[in-house]
Amino acid sequence: MSKKLLLTGFEPFLDFSINPTKEIVEELNGTTIGAYTVASHVLSVDFHKAGKQLLQVIDETKPDAIISLGLAGGRFKVSPERIAINVNDGPKDNQGHKPENEVIWEDGTDGLFSTLPISKMVEQLKRQGLPAEVSNTAGTYLCNHVMYQALYYTKINEIELPAGFIHIPASHELAIEHGKMPSWSYDDLKKAVIVCIKALSS
Repeated sequence: MSKKLLLTGFEPFLDFSINPTKEIVEELNGTTIGAYTVASHVLSVDFHKAGKQLLQVIDETKPDAIISLGLAGGRFKVSPERIAINVNDGPKDNQGHKPENEVIWEDGTDGLFSTLPISKMVEQLKRQGLPAEVSNTAGTYLCNHVMYQALYYTKINEIELPAGFIHIPASHELAIEHGKMPSWSYDDLKKAVIVCIKALSS
C-alpha cells in the first residue's frame, strides 16, 4: 500500500493572474509517484486562512509527507527551502491584509528547518537537467507562513514525517504577461515537482 503525500499549491495572487502551483497540484492529485499517492489541496493567499486550511487538511488526510509549493516569480531555479521563520510580513494578501513583523506562533521558535531531503532533491533535479539549488530564505509572505505552520504542527504534535516547501519559477505564460521574467515550461515545472516527490522514495 502506498504512502500518502499532501501536496499543496496556492491560488493566483498579487499581479499574477495564474499560479502554476495550483495547476500542478490539481493535475497530480490522485496520482502515484514513487512510494506516494498524492492528495492535493489549493490554499488561499490569505494570512488568516492559509495556515488553518493547511492544518485542517493535515488532520483530515493524515499524510506520511508534506510538500507545499509556491511561485517565486523572478527565480531562475527550482529551490527547496531550508528554513521557515516565525514572522508574517510583506505585501498585501488577497484580502488586503498587510502584516508587519507579526509572529506566527507566540510559543514558536525563531526558525524551523525543513525535514524534506532538500539536498537530494537538488541533486536529482540537476541529474535530470533541471536547474536547482537549496534556498536559505522562503521570505516572509504566505510561502514562509505555510512552511512554518506545517513544521510547527509536526514538532508540537511530535509527528515524524518529511515536510517542507519548494519554490518554483514562473511559467512561460506568466513571463509573457509580465515581460522580463525568467520562466520555465509548464511541463518542466511539473517534471521538477515529480522528481522532488520521487526523491522522498529513494
